[in-house]
Amino acid sequence: MLAIDPGRVRLGLALSDPTGRVALPHATWPSRGPGADARAIAALAATVGATRIVCGLPRRLDGSEGVAAAAARRLAAAVADASGRAVELHDERFTTVAAERALVAGGERRAARRLAVDRVAAAILLQGVLGGAGRGQLVVPSGAATAGEG
Repeated sequence: MLAIDPGRVRLGLALSDPTGRVALPHATWPSRGPGADARAIAALAATVGATRIVCGLPRRLDGSEGVAAAAARRLAAAVADASGRAVELHDERFTTVAAERALVAGGERRAARRLAVDRVAAAILLQGVLGGAGRGQLVVPSGAATAGEG
């Protein structure tokens, strides 16, 4: 499984271990726009054999969606189209805060934290999904027959 922590500047990526039980931080990529990001993510998913793709949905504290959530939905749709796979959107509130705290607790310096926080946040998101958060909102490739929530 592959998880994406979307951001305006950077994307955090995480992968599950082969057993599908443990989430591992994978990479932090600079964001280049939904189309380029989607093609790169689709290529990674194909390379690692990811059968599920999860994308964080950055909701506000009250649960509403703003500009960042709309951008995440656009990225998820682009990834679904580029990969031919459904992409699950999962609430990612507090994953970046949790990642930052974990990195501070681990003794990472500020510069190292800035480079690692997005991929660690993606791993926290993915671990929640692996731990039974269930299916999120599905975004299917535009050529697919059905869409909806799972």
